[in-house]
Amino acid sequence: MFKRYYTYILTNKNNTTLYIGVTNDLERRVAEHRSGMIPGFTQMYNCHKLIYFEEYSNVEMAIAREKQLKNWSRAKKEALIATKNKEWEDLMP
Repeated sequence: MFKRYYTYILTNKNNTTLYIGVTNDLERRVAEHRSGMIPGFTQMYNCHKLIYFEEYSNVEMAIAREKQLKNWSRAKKEALIATKNKEWEDLMP
C-alpha cells in the first residue's frame, strides 16, 4: 500500500475566497480547518468547504501542484474546479 497525498482547494460559504493546501490525510485536515484550530488564512476567511482535490502517491508532486495552482489566475482555478465540481458543492459534508 502506498502513502497518499492530496492537493486541495477550500472556499468559504459565498465562494469568494480560495485556499490551496497539501496534506497526507484529507479528512483530518479539513476537520482541522473547520474546527478553527489552525490559525491563519482559513480561519480568518472561514474557508471550510472542500470543493476540489487531487490525489498523489508522492509528496513532492503534491507540493509542486500546490505551488502551480497558487500561481494560477482565479479564472483558471475556477475552470479547474468546474471540471470535477461544477456546482462547487462541499465534497466532505
